[in-house]
Amino acid sequence: MTSTTQAPQSGARTAQPDHLGHVIFIAAAAAMGGFLFGYDSSVINGAVEAIRTKYDIGSAALAQVIAVALIGCAVGAATAGRIADRIGRIRVMQIAAVLFVVSAVGSALPFSLWDFAFWRVVGGFAIGMASVIGPAYIAEVAPPAYRGRLGSFQQAAIVVGIAVSQLVNWGLLNAAGGDQRGHLMGLEAWQVMLGVMVVPAVLYGMLSFAIPESPRFLLSVGRRERAKEILAEVEGKDVDLDARVAEIEHAMKSEHKSTFKDLLGGGFFFKPIVWIGIGLSVFQQFVGINVAFYYSSTLWQSVGVDPTDSFFYSFTTSIINIIGTVIAMIFVDRVGRKPLALIGSVGMAVGLALEAWAFSYHLVDGKLPSAQGWTALIAAHLFVLFFALSWGVVVWVFLGEMFPNKIRAAALGVAASAQWIANWAITASFPSLADWNLSGTYVIYTVFAALSIPFVLKFVKETKGKTLEEMG
Repeated sequence: MTSTTQAPQSGARTAQPDHLGHVIFIAAAAAMGGFLFGYDSSVINGAVEAIRTKYDIGSAALAQVIAVALIGCAVGAATAGRIADRIGRIRVMQIAAVLFVVSAVGSALPFSLWDFAFWRVVGGFAIGMASVIGPAYIAEVAPPAYRGRLGSFQQAAIVVGIAVSQLVNWGLLNAAGGDQRGHLMGLEAWQVMLGVMVVPAVLYGMLSFAIPESPRFLLSVGRRERAKEILAEVEGKDVDLDARVAEIEHAMKSEHKSTFKDLLGGGFFFKPIVWIGIGLSVFQQFVGINVAFYYSSTLWQSVGVDPTDSFFYSFTTSIINIIGTVIAMIFVDRVGRKPLALIGSVGMAVGLALEAWAFSYHLVDGKLPSAQGWTALIAAHLFVLFFALSWGVVVWVFLGEMFPNKIRAAALGVAASAQWIANWAITASFPSLADWNLSGTYVIYTVFAALSIPFVLKFVKETKGKTLEEMG
């Protein structure tokens, strides 16, 4: 999909929609894809140890099974835009909903380990599609005056999805007597955890039938009258609909479809600004944030925490993630992107260093000493808080704003791909690294958090208050 940035005619940005509640419903329905993104990404946290014991596999094989979903994520994200331009945004949401359902059922009822891995890839494809289609659709249907706030629904839905998945996992584990492989509803507990995702996936599919197609897509296929109806529905009947249609059509015709070739230049293959985008994406992942969402219950159990308590700590971490995200949404336009990134880097480095210190102690009776145990727990929450209030949100804001118009779409695609690859590298390596040296693993993450500080200071420019046109 191409850029949705338009230059409204007079009055377009301040038009009060007749039914703002309905517009909020439309955005919230689309953001259900974000909820499933977060839910499906983190629900696996509750099944990691059960999968290890059921299939009797080592850390390296386990890591590949967990990380393989990211291959599907990358493919889904890369193809969703083109599919949506051909068949529409709503149809892509419906396809994603079906894939989420199929993945949930397949993952809950696998015949073998590799069958399970296949369903993980299917779920990853749905995640990738949802990660692209939700923000694009919301940007295209939201009234200009409300676009920023409605656009934040996607990120909010992702972190809520993460939290809900951990709460459901914790509840199901308790119902199964604290055993991930305990029997529950005729299945093992971990299977039920993965299968429960059918419920929000079906809801997402149903909601997709209750919201309108994007006016932009309708215009691209020549359905002008229907596009006008939707614009009147979301922007208000007082808006000059003919002018809005002409404006959108003009923007669509004048858009530059950036290609990979446009990114080349400079002394190191890509233009410097593209490398900065890649750097932001890589640092965001190399601090080890997804260890907290994919492996936290396994991590806590490895240092002697009771399984039920480990699931509860995964839930409390996800609540901290929500709080940090809200803080970022409040301050990103007030404080600026760069100061928030620097604050986050310092906080993450401190939290990770404390975890590395705590994990360096030998276990006593299978547990960390009390002082180190509490330090690790508090530091883990501190790390997630500082990530969420900074890099979790700020990187996506930077990537949406920092590139010149001519290369924005292609550069954003490369940076997003780098992020999925970095995510895969951390996810696939953590179990083996933890077996090698858990404290050393966190020292590595601490080093990357510390290195992100000079990277931001030297290379990243503030984009707060600048128009996209000012970026070049």
